[in-house]
Amino acid sequence: MADIDFAQVYEASPVAAAVLSPDLKYILVNRAYERTLGRDRDELLGRHILEMFPGGPEGHGCKELRASLDRVVAEGETDVLALLRYDVEVPGRPGVFEERYWNAVNAPIPAPDGTVTGIILRVEEVTEYVDQLRRAGSPGTGSPAERSALLEAEIFARTRELQQINQRLRHARMEERRTCDRLRQAVEQQRQAISDTSHDLRAPITGLLARLEEALSDPEADLRQIVHAARHDAERLGGIVAEPLELAQLDAGVQVSTEPIDLAGVVQAELALRRPALDIATRLAPGVVVQGSPIRLARLLANLMTNAERHARSRIEVSVAAVGDRAVLEVADDGPGIPPDECEKVFDRFYRCRDARERDPSGTGLGLPIARQIAEAHGGTLQAARAPGGGARMVLTLPLQASPQRAGG
Repeated sequence: MADIDFAQVYEASPVAAAVLSPDLKYILVNRAYERTLGRDRDELLGRHILEMFPGGPEGHGCKELRASLDRVVAEGETDVLALLRYDVEVPGRPGVFEERYWNAVNAPIPAPDGTVTGIILRVEEVTEYVDQLRRAGSPGTGSPAERSALLEAEIFARTRELQQINQRLRHARMEERRTCDRLRQAVEQQRQAISDTSHDLRAPITGLLARLEEALSDPEADLRQIVHAARHDAERLGGIVAEPLELAQLDAGVQVSTEPIDLAGVVQAELALRRPALDIATRLAPGVVVQGSPIRLARLLANLMTNAERHARSRIEVSVAAVGDRAVLEVADDGPGIPPDECEKVFDRFYRCRDARERDPSGTGLGLPIARQIAEAHGGTLQAARAPGGGARMVLTLPLQASPQRAGG
């Protein structure tokens, strides 16, 4: 079988076609397109397609064509213009134009990475069909020009309806793709969650079994030391199991009892339970009261402290203050900080930046997502930022509980 010269096929095609660059300049046209447009290719190549419209960018059909081409470039999808008016200059009569009507199909030329490198514009003239519709119209009332104008208006109205339907179909396809993408991401997150949780559970289970085996096989083993180590492994197992359960409750919107809580008291109680091997500085304004769940707010602060201890080099700062009608709690460390492009990613479930993986390989990547969900469940926000000294800073804001004095003005 002889090789096919696709350039010759394109050139000899009876269908008028042109190839545009992404910035809508002519790259190629075939002979049928030259005949349809009534222009030589030397007049077209390198020119912007809208320059060739009679009347310039404000000419008939210009806005519709531009919107269609822009959609192709932006969405990478074929776009159809059911009816496009494009008046053509009469040969030999400069400034005199004939009404022409086209069907236009604009299709993207995708690159391997999915970007649009060009547009194939295929046009089919339907002027004769429109004229037949005009001739077939009922006599009605009014002059022929009036009846023709009414018929043209009706044709364009039906065309706009078709284009609106096409637009709704495009939006439906885009939403379907987004839904599919979200489902794929959810499946991947579930798969990753199962893998990560299995990995996290393996280490404490292995350690617990090894310690029990040692206690059973070695009569001279220090049982007290083994029990302490086994308790540590059991606590680790409990934490790993508790985090997904906490997320499930938050996702389900499980309501918990709330009460007025002094944020400074929450910080003091949490710090009393911790024994960090670094300096912790506090600036705790008294009387900063919020309405919330003591258990969940304590869990939120514990997660922020654990995150700070994981990254800090030598110092953590914790502050509580009232700013306007908001309570603000900040936890900052002097660690390497969070890259700007990761300040939101750290709140994705199971996401762990490189520094966190290196410092604590056993972490689950759920602490900060849980903390943010607790904040949002309390009507607040939790954001990550860079601390003034270069470390990381977690900023919690919650609605401030109005005191009787404040409520009274």
